[in-house]
Amino acid sequence: MKKTLIALTLGTATAALAAPAMAEYPTRPIQMIIPFGPGGATDLSARALATALTPIVPQPVVVSNRAGAGGTTGSVAVRDADADGYTLLFARVGSHTVNPAMNPNLPFTIDEFSYLGIYEINPVACVVNSNSGITTLDELVAKVNDNPGEVLFSSAGVGTLPHFGALMVLDAYGITDLADNVIHIPTEGDGQALTAVLQGTSDFYCGSTSPAAPFVQSGQMVPLMVTSSERIDGFDAPTVDELGKPELKALVGWTGIAGPAGLSDEVSAKWGEWMAAAVQDETFLNFMTSGGSVVELMSPADSVTFINDAYEVFRRLVVELDLEID
Repeated sequence: MKKTLIALTLGTATAALAAPAMAEYPTRPIQMIIPFGPGGATDLSARALATALTPIVPQPVVVSNRAGAGGTTGSVAVRDADADGYTLLFARVGSHTVNPAMNPNLPFTIDEFSYLGIYEINPVACVVNSNSGITTLDELVAKVNDNPGEVLFSSAGVGTLPHFGALMVLDAYGITDLADNVIHIPTEGDGQALTAVLQGTSDFYCGSTSPAAPFVQSGQMVPLMVTSSERIDGFDAPTVDELGKPELKALVGWTGIAGPAGLSDEVSAKWGEWMAAAVQDETFLNFMTSGGSVVELMSPADSVTFINDAYEVFRRLVVELDLEID
C-alpha cells in the first residue's frame, strides 16, 4: 500500500511538472468600452490613455464606443461580461455617480463593478456660443429669468454630469421650478452637446472642461465659470470661489477603468502597473492638462471610496432639487 501511495504521489508530481504552466494575463486583445459617444469627455480621455497604454500592455488594447442611456448601455455590457480582465470599461462620473444618483431604477448598481483605478479629475465649465452676446453667468441667469421656459441647455444624456451640472448651477443662482424654466436637450455625448451650442440649437452647456477646451481655445465659445478653487489655463473665467458659490465645487468629473465584479488580484495588479506608467507619459499629460484635467491615479480602494463619497453628495442634491428620474 505504501509503495502504491508513493508511486501515485510521484506520478502526480511528475504530471504536475510536465503540465504546461498557466499563461500569464493577458494572452489576447483587451476590449475597452467607452459608454458614451465620440468627441465627449470620456472618449477624449479614454483614447488618450489607450494611446499611452499601447506600448506598455503586452496585448492590443481595442477601444470602442457603446453609447446609450447616459452610459448605461456600455456599462451593462461590461457588468455582464466574464470577469477575466478582457472586457473593461472607461467608467465616468455620469455613468457611475450622477446617473445612479438620479435614477434608482438603473439596471446596474455601482457595486457591481471592480474598479482598477481613477486616473483623471476634471472641473466643470459652463460655456455659451461666442455669438450669443452672453459673457457672464449673471447674464445667463438673467436670460433664464427673463425668458422662462425658452432657454435650452444640452447635455451628454439624461442623468449625465452636464444634465445635473446645469440644473445645479441655476439652482445655486436661485432659479426655481427648473423643469419649467429651462429646457433640457439630451444628446449621445459631450461632443454632440457642444455641437448643439455651436450650432445655436442649445443656449449653454455645463460639463467637463476637456471636451469644451477646443471650442474655448478657438474662440467659438465663451466660458462663464469653472468649478475649481483656482483658475484653469485656457479658460478665462472666474472660479466658483470668486463667484461666491463654493458649494459648486462638488461638480467635478472623473474617469477611471472598471471591470465586472470579481476581477482577480493578478488583473488588478497588472493594471495598477500599466496605469502608473501610462499616466507618466508626457504626451498624455500634456493632452490632459491642456483641457483643464488633473491627472491623479488612485488605487482601487481609494477609487471605491471616492466614487461612493461622490455618489452620496450627488444623491443628496438629487433629493434636495427633486431631480430623481422615475
